[in-house]
Amino acid sequence: MLIALSIIGGFLILTLGAEALVRGASAIALKLGITPLIIGLTIVAFGTSAPELAVSLKSALAGNSGIALGNVIGSNIANIGLILAITALIRPIQVQSQMVKRDIPIMIAASMLFWGLLLDGALSFWDGALLTSLLIGYLSFSYISSRNSGDDGDSEAIDDSPQKPLLSVLFIVAGISMLVGGGILFVDGAVDLAKAFGISEVIIGLTIVAIGTSMPELVTSIVAASKGESDIAIGNIVGSNLFNILGILGVTALVHPIAAAGIQNFDFMVMLALSLLVLPFAWTGFRVGRREGAILLLGYISYIGYLISQATA
Repeated sequence: MLIALSIIGGFLILTLGAEALVRGASAIALKLGITPLIIGLTIVAFGTSAPELAVSLKSALAGNSGIALGNVIGSNIANIGLILAITALIRPIQVQSQMVKRDIPIMIAASMLFWGLLLDGALSFWDGALLTSLLIGYLSFSYISSRNSGDDGDSEAIDDSPQKPLLSVLFIVAGISMLVGGGILFVDGAVDLAKAFGISEVIIGLTIVAIGTSMPELVTSIVAASKGESDIAIGNIVGSNLFNILGILGVTALVHPIAAAGIQNFDFMVMLALSLLVLPFAWTGFRVGRREGAILLLGYISYIGYLISQATA
């Protein structure tokens, strides 16, 4: 009963937090003259990735590297194969040329670097320092590019967004806080449920924890897309994948080394393959439509089916 309440309560809090975050972020973008795409890639992406940071740090410090690493890999897979797919199925997502030419290739490069750093079996302190430095550089470059472009983007602010800057900031803070709290509540309930059925630590990290900590991205992207904020929706997904690799793994490795035990090359291949698929999908007509969403979702379902078959075997 408590497990069910934890899962349901966490999801409800996630929904309210996503609504507040999108409203506040949209208003801030309009007020500061920053494109909604950059807001999606930074503030919204960081906010929706906060549960992954909390879970990965908690797991690494407790010696559960399988959950910490599986959480990030599984979340990146879920962000594309599940969240981008469902969002596109509900409403096709328009993609700016900047996303296709710069941000998606950077996401692919970060995924390849992540795989390369783990070839020695662990992410060390210096690996964490490298990843964190790259994140700071990416954020700085994105902000400067946005300010210099003078482009306010094609999206309009959400009609019911708060107009006062302080109120907008409060919406963002409240939204992120609810996403963190709701995400952790949802994950704790899901993990307890999985352990009750005797599911392994790595499988829990790659599936239940990954999907649970990706719920903020799912709810936020759907809310943004339904309100016509495609830039925030796609920016949230790509930005979250970058934050997961450069920020979450970077910070976690700085605090505690992360061992790669239990993670297979196949998991990296799926993560990289889905990241690579986004590029041609977004390039064609600069939109991710329902057909592309269906292909991504089918790929994700196949991957989960593979994990389940491995677990039962």
